Amino acid sequence: MSVPRFRVLPTPYEQARRENTRRQLNKWAVIVLFTVPSMIIFTLFLLMPIAQSAYFSLFDWDGFGPLSDFIGLGNYERLLNHSVFQGAVLHSLLIMLLSLVIQLPLALGLALLVGRGKLRGKKAFRMFLFVPYVFSEVMTAIIWRYVLNPGDGLANVVLHFFIPGAENIAWLADRNIALLCVFAVLTWKYFGFYMILYMAGLQSIPVDLEEAARVDGATEPQVLRSITLPMLGSTIRLTVFMSVVGSFQQFVLVWVLTEGGPVNASELIATYLYKFGIQRFWLGYGSAVAIVLFLITLVFSLGYQRIVLRQDYAVENL
Repeated sequence: MSVPRFRVLPTPYEQARRENTRRQLNKWAVIVLFTVPSMIIFTLFLLMPIAQSAYFSLFDWDGFGPLSDFIGLGNYERLLNHSVFQGAVLHSLLIMLLSLVIQLPLALGLALLVGRGKLRGKKAFRMFLFVPYVFSEVMTAIIWRYVLNPGDGLANVVLHFFIPGAENIAWLADRNIALLCVFAVLTWKYFGFYMILYMAGLQSIPVDLEEAARVDGATEPQVLRSITLPMLGSTIRLTVFMSVVGSFQQFVLVWVLTEGGPVNASELIATYLYKFGIQRFWLGYGSAVAIVLFLITLVFSLGYQRIVLRQDYAVENL
């Protein structure tokens, strides 16, 4: 006669523990599934190239053959003492400063005019201002090379219209104004992008607050200074960050316009890297320049996020 078998059922506590374990495993499986591929791509295409550049920068290497001529920090010492590199750093800093002082305020003013001003055809006006950003950098540079042509370019035509008999100006061939012309082209291309960001920030500001301030007797400058700009602070801080980092990374537009000339008058760090690292096959030296550029942007990014953007992150986590 067979003895009946009884199956011991798990207690509610054991069932809950098993269910919690299963949920934790599923959560970690999803995390691994979505994180590991991106981390592999991040490592292969960002971390490894940075590590390789740091390693190559320790050699006097032309890109061909094995790495044999180890010179340590010789490339860094050489570039820091190179007057052209020093000028490229100063030019990048000047572009950054002009962007903060001219480009961003211009974009903010236009955003306030289009977003808060009483204009007819706001949509068409906004689209017209945003169009330059849609153009590629190469197309923008080619257009402005024709505009700034030293002969019969549009800039000289306009100059002759207002000042008859004036001599043609070699806008991109004059060492005194070439960098300013480059900045003007950069402003024309990118101010529309920042304008759209500011307009998006303005849409998140309740109009009732501004109207209530006006009812209480506040003037338009007071409303702008006490309500609009403080509530637009997170967007302004973000655009400052993007403008600074972008100023140090400019290459294509500047290269097509002037190739860093005339006589290095518009040389930026990125164009210096391409000219002295790639064109002349000084790959070890170019790697050192790339590492310096990377460190400049990394130190600024970490410092700015920790000091300035920290308050925005704190508000988002509330």
